[in-house]
Amino acid sequence: MPKPIRHLLAILLLPFMVVIIVPSWLFNAFAGFDTRWVGMTSLTWTGLIAGALFVWIGLILFVLCVNLFALFGQGTLAPWDPTQRLVVSGPYRHVRNPMISGVAMMLIGQSLFWGSWVIGLWAGIFMLINHIYFIFSEEPGLEKRFGESYLTYKANVPRWIPRLRPWTG
Repeated sequence: MPKPIRHLLAILLLPFMVVIIVPSWLFNAFAGFDTRWVGMTSLTWTGLIAGALFVWIGLILFVLCVNLFALFGQGTLAPWDPTQRLVVSGPYRHVRNPMISGVAMMLIGQSLFWGSWVIGLWAGIFMLINHIYFIFSEEPGLEKRFGESYLTYKANVPRWIPRLRPWTG
């Protein structure tokens, strides 16, 4: 399968479902239980602006990471089609999982933009699932594939909270 199709398939099956399909379904299915911004108050404007910023920053971070995976890692974001090389450039110099952080930012941004606690709950569930997945599956797999280079990277770059100075190892 050609690389562009592999990348598109991975994006459609994973982040598109998480950021577009699931929140849209939740937003509509739980409309009677969810909160929404009412009226154009200063709180509403703050939520709209903060939400839009989170979505845009998360999207930019996600796109940058997908490009790094394609160009430098020689693979996709999908676990069934992983990178062939360890990616430790760009935002990966600050945090080990910037792509997931970007997706989480988009979900938090949607929650803020719409004033939706249901989408906020989905963002929390998404982050918890990924935290567990990374500890028990992703990181052991990366240790097997990349050995000492990943262990050194892992020892110097935090999983979720970015380091202020980029790692230069």
